Amino acid sequence: MSEHRPRLCDNTQMAAPPERTPWQKIARRIRVPLGFVTALLFLFFAHPTPALLGLSLLLVLPGLWLRGYAAGYVKKNAELTRTGPYAHTRNPLYLGSVLIAFGFALASGRWWLAVLLAGLFALIYLPTILSEEAFLRATFAGFDDYARQVPRLLPRLTPARFPGEQAGLGRFSSERYRHHREYNALMGAVAIYGLLAVRMYLLRTHA
Repeated sequence: MSEHRPRLCDNTQMAAPPERTPWQKIARRIRVPLGFVTALLFLFFAHPTPALLGLSLLLVLPGLWLRGYAAGYVKKNAELTRTGPYAHTRNPLYLGSVLIAFGFALASGRWWLAVLLAGLFALIYLPTILSEEAFLRATFAGFDDYARQVPRLLPRLTPARFPGEQAGLGRFSSERYRHHREYNALMGAVAIYGLLAVRMYLLRTHA
């Protein structure tokens, strides 16, 4: 899935984007195809049970909520989003994706799928995050101060506070949520659960 970058709203002149490393360029190009391949492996090897499907919701639902919540805050090319979930983690969309992915890995009943997902995140998504942060750091003067107070991925418990924050800046907007089409994540999750239910039925039928 593509993620939405936070932006800073100021009068800073935008600098030229920093040069990405060769692997960062490769990671950005192959992450979507690899996602499809991983999904196919997941559906082929999954061995779901009703209990596992129920447990997976403990990760998938918070992940979907977090992605939707973050999509309603971020405003690309206009401001550095520092409110809502962005006051707890710099990458709530990625964090939501991680929760969803590991939730479905749990539903599959295959521990090695969780290991595979962890490896893919380290090899593909971490370089992508670092590449995006390098761009933001080179372009917007306020990013370093934001990064010092807000963790990259694992959230802080209390929201970060920034002096001079404008009242009402960065409130959740359902229009932004729809603009970013984050509802596609919800529909995709429902479709995957449907396929897992079919897979579970077929496994029981042929047992």
